[in-house]
Amino acid sequence: MEKPAPAAMITAKGLTRYYQLGENRITGIDAVDLEIAAGELVLLKGVSGSGKSTLLSLLAGLDRPSGGELKVGGRNLAHASGASLDDYRRHVVGMIFQAFNLMPTLTVLENVCLPGLLAGRSDAPVRSRAAELLAWLNLAHRLSHIPAQLSGGEMQRTAIARALINDPAVILADEPTGNLDSRNGAIVIDLLAELNRSSGKTIVIATHGSQADGAATRHIRLKDGKIQ
Repeated sequence: MEKPAPAAMITAKGLTRYYQLGENRITGIDAVDLEIAAGELVLLKGVSGSGKSTLLSLLAGLDRPSGGELKVGGRNLAHASGASLDDYRRHVVGMIFQAFNLMPTLTVLENVCLPGLLAGRSDAPVRSRAAELLAWLNLAHRLSHIPAQLSGGEMQRTAIARALINDPAVILADEPTGNLDSRNGAIVIDLLAELNRSSGKTIVIATHGSQADGAATRHIRLKDGKIQ
């Protein structure tokens, strides 16, 4: 007996995002239809300007569509209120950025705890979970350090722990190896692949490189805001 197909975690229909620049309309995403099942590890591939980061921002609830439909984890992002998007970002998705985006005056532990505390969770369990994640990422000796005292690889592993603190169903990574050397880039990709395998998290990685090719369950190529 065949297993039922995994449920869709991400569904987009006619998804469009354009930007008005004076009298010119710049299209970032052009009528994209997309379905990503729960538990997939998907690469968004394409050159700079192809629409990868625009699509990832829409999936993260950091930007709003100009048209079309977008649902992630059962949430309708195309018509969500600001408060609903805040709740979505705190509970459904975790983001990993090329530039790490760590708070420079907070320690590693405090950076990882921050999304959990902003989501209204109690301090003690958040700190305990953060310490567990950092130990898993081989950063137990760095809890009291600030980002300036870390290597690039350590900063990105801290950002991964921060993305996981609220146990999101979806992890979105925008060029997560872009500021890393090849060794640390491989470590980050291996960590994301292990998360996908061990916990079944849906992971979407935007990249123009090939380092994550072997870890992906599917490649989606974008060109001029369209899926090829």
